[in-house]
Amino acid sequence: MQTFEFTKMHGAGNDYIYVNCFKEHLTDINEVAQRVSDRHFGIGSDGLVLICPSEKADFRMDMYNSDGSQAEMCGNATRCVGKYVYDRGLTDKTHITLETLAGIKILDLNIKDGKVETVRVNMGSPELVPKNIPIDSDKERFISEPVEVLGKTYKVTGVSMGNPHAVTFIEDTDSLAIEKLGPHFENHKLFPKRINTEFAQIVDRNTIKMRVWERGAGETLACGTGACATLVAAYLNGLTDNEADLVLLGGTLHIKYDEAENAVYMTGPAAFICDGTITV
Repeated sequence: MQTFEFTKMHGAGNDYIYVNCFKEHLTDINEVAQRVSDRHFGIGSDGLVLICPSEKADFRMDMYNSDGSQAEMCGNATRCVGKYVYDRGLTDKTHITLETLAGIKILDLNIKDGKVETVRVNMGSPELVPKNIPIDSDKERFISEPVEVLGKTYKVTGVSMGNPHAVTFIEDTDSLAIEKLGPHFENHKLFPKRINTEFAQIVDRNTIKMRVWERGAGETLACGTGACATLVAAYLNGLTDNEADLVLLGGTLHIKYDEAENAVYMTGPAAFICDGTITV
């Protein structure tokens, strides 16, 4: 058994349990992630995020899905880490670097009344080579490729934003049976490390509605890396401009793909929910 303090936060409804590992030391983290994430017998969240010292950046973020598996990155979590470290006085910088398993991310904090309201994150370059996403394909890029799921063919575009995404464009996200389709995409034989799947509906050249099935977590209210992957996929397929609002179940993220820099920028909210202490 171990007792530790936690903070619950969310970015556009994508909620995680955050632990300040400058003060706390957790063991058996995979099991802890499962227990605290349980929405009936734990605190309830999409996963666990540890805020740690870094030798390469201002801070390091280690994150775990609700099933206990470790993930490379989460865009919504990066924004919440930015809010946490500023609001709690761990830094007075408004331009900070954050080490993740997907590389170092750069955060610009937008302050209102002394607190972080929104965060702009340089999410880095989109990876489009299938073997690096990874997708089991010999093609140079995996753009609008047919993938059969439950007897139906979907046109899928593969993008990694530090973690793997499969984006498919559909007519109506509201009527989508995501709980049926999601697991079959996640565990499809094409995706050797499983996949996050975005089901996207084009509203206009600057607006996309999106629902996401995250590997290891199921449907979540928002996914920052998924929103970035979706904008890149939409742009590459000629469906939108290089900048758009991504409307998710939990809120709206603004995504820009700067082709000249080969970088994707995400701007969105970060919100505090509660503090507490738990024994697991």
